[in-house]
Amino acid sequence: MMMFSAILLLIVLIGVFLLWGHPSSQGHLPPGPRPLPFLGNILQMDRKGFLKSFQALRERYGDVFTVYLGPRPVVMICGTEAIREALVDQAEAFSGRGKIAVVEPIFQGYGVIFSNGERWKTLRRFSLATMRDFGLGKRSVEERIQEEAQCLVEELRKSQGALQDPTYYFHSSTANIICSIVFGKRFAYRDPEFLQLLDLLFQTFLLISSFPSQLFELYSAFLKYFPGSHRQIYKNLQQVNAFIGRSVEKHRETLDPSDPRDLIDSYLLRMDKEKSNPNSEFHEQNLILTVLSLFFAGTETTSTTLRYGFLLMLKYPHITERIHKEIDRVIGSHRPPALDDRAKMPYMDAVIHEMQRFGDLIPMGVPHTVTKDTHFRGYLLPKGTEVYPILTSALHDPRYFENPEAFNPDHFLDATGALKKNDAFMPFSIGKRICLGEGLARTELFLFFTTILQNFSVASPVAPEDIDLTPQAVGVGTVPPPYQIQFLPRQRG
Repeated sequence: MMMFSAILLLIVLIGVFLLWGHPSSQGHLPPGPRPLPFLGNILQMDRKGFLKSFQALRERYGDVFTVYLGPRPVVMICGTEAIREALVDQAEAFSGRGKIAVVEPIFQGYGVIFSNGERWKTLRRFSLATMRDFGLGKRSVEERIQEEAQCLVEELRKSQGALQDPTYYFHSSTANIICSIVFGKRFAYRDPEFLQLLDLLFQTFLLISSFPSQLFELYSAFLKYFPGSHRQIYKNLQQVNAFIGRSVEKHRETLDPSDPRDLIDSYLLRMDKEKSNPNSEFHEQNLILTVLSLFFAGTETTSTTLRYGFLLMLKYPHITERIHKEIDRVIGSHRPPALDDRAKMPYMDAVIHEMQRFGDLIPMGVPHTVTKDTHFRGYLLPKGTEVYPILTSALHDPRYFENPEAFNPDHFLDATGALKKNDAFMPFSIGKRICLGEGLARTELFLFFTTILQNFSVASPVAPEDIDLTPQAVGVGTVPPPYQIQFLPRQRG
C-alpha cells in the first residue's frame, strides 16, 4: 500500500510541474469536469472504482459527457437511448475498438476482440463462420452442450451434497464447450493442466476488474515501470498463450486438409491458402490472440453468469421452486433439456435474462473508438476518440425496468406470463461490436442452468436474508462474491 501511495504522490508531483490546461482536441467534445494537467480527472475518481465516479458525473452532466482518464479524453455514453443512438444508429462510426491498458501489451491490436479496420472484419467473419460450422457439421452445438451438461451433472453427483465453491464446476463445463470448438477436444474435469489454465483465466479476470487495474488505465505510460497487477496479468496470459502455441503445433503435425477438426485446423488451412499474400491477416499472431480471445471470453462470461445465477437461487428460494415446477411440467425427469424447450419455458427464460441483467458482467462495456469524425448529439467527436458505452446504465434503466436494483424475473414477463423483449437488455453490448459468442452463450446458459436444476435442489447454511449479493470486484468486469453451495439430488419421478 505504501508503494502504491508513493507512486500516486510521484504522479501528482509530476503533474504540478506540467503546464496548466490540456491540449485542445480538434472537434467539440461533450462537457465534463475540468481536468488537471496530465492527471486528468483523478480528483473526481471514487476509490471504490470508476463506475461510481461515472454514475455521479452523469447526474451532473447528463447522458453524454467527457472524462479525462489521465491525459486522454474519453466520452461516456449512458442510458438506453443514447447507447442505441451511438452503437446501432451510427454503428459504423462507433465500430472502432479502444484499448484496455492492462491487456494491451498482450493483444497489441491483434486477435478478434482488440483489432480494428480490415483486420477485425476479416477475423470476425472467419470466427463467426467457423463457430457456426462448429466442428464442420459433425455435431451440433446443442448436442455438445447437452453432453457436457450431463458430464457436469455426474461431477456434481460425486460431491454427494457437500458444501463447496461452485466456481471450478462452472469454469470447467463452459470452458469445455469453447475448447471443443477451438481445440477440437474437451478436457477431463480433474486434468491438472486444464485446471491451471482455468485458474489463470479466473485470476486474470479478477485482476483486470480490480481498482489498481483501473488506476493503471489512467497512467499506464508511467505505471508500467512499477510492480503491479498489470505484470501479473501479462505473466498469466503469456502462460495461456504458451499453451495455445503448443496446441497449434500439435494441430500442424496432425492436420488433415480434407478433414479439419476445429477452428485451429480451419485457420491453419486458411493460412496456407494465403501464404503468398504478404498482407494476409491469417498469421500466427492473429491465430494465437484470436484463440485467447475466444477461450477467455467464452469461459469467463458464461461461468461468471452461472455463478451469480446460483447465488441468486440461494437468495430467492421461491424463484428456484417455481423453476423446478416449470421444468417438471415441460421436460420431466426422463430426458435431458433441449433448446426447443426454451420457447415453452418463459419463466426460466426470464430468470436467465434477469441473471444477466442483474449480474451486469461488463458494466462499462468494452471501449470503442470512433472510426471517423463523428457528429453525435450536437457534439463533434474527432476520429479516434475513445467511447465507453456504460452498459450498466441501460441494464439498470428505471424507464425500462420497474425496480432496477432488485432481482425480479417479472422484468422480462408480460401480463400473460410470456417472455417480453426489452430494448434496454444489452449484456452482450449491441451494434457491430456485439459479442460474437452471444448465441453460444445464450444456448449454454439455458441448457446448463436447466439441466442442473432438473437434477438438483440447491442449499446453503446461510439464511436467504443473510446472503450478500455485493460483487467481489467491479471494474472492466463484475465478479460475484465467493460463496458455498450444496447440490442435493432431486427425487426422480
